[in-house]
Amino acid sequence: MNNLIILMAGGAEGNPIAQIIPLVLIIVVFYFFMIRPQMKKQKETKKYIESLKVNDKILTIGGIYGTVNKINEDGTIIMAVEDGTKMKISKNAISQDATSTLNNNA
Repeated sequence: MNNLIILMAGGAEGNPIAQIIPLVLIIVVFYFFMIRPQMKKQKETKKYIESLKVNDKILTIGGIYGTVNKINEDGTIIMAVEDGTKMKISKNAISQDATSTLNNNA
């Protein structure tokens, strides 16, 4: 039994492919559990931002809830908050749809 362990340990030193396989496995796991889900979330957020319409309820990255009043061609949005105040924000500052959150709090 000890001879088998010694042979396995000694064989890995001479074979560079056996040393590279764990590194490749770590990279594959990292891709599927970290990079790919983040890319998918970014695509969904971009799709949501492009499909915004007037009167959509939104949540900004800073935590401000509001309603879209106007969509400008320069990549900005005029957003109205609860007391009627209007704010000009970048489309990139939109975090998510806030329809369900605002309806639950009302």
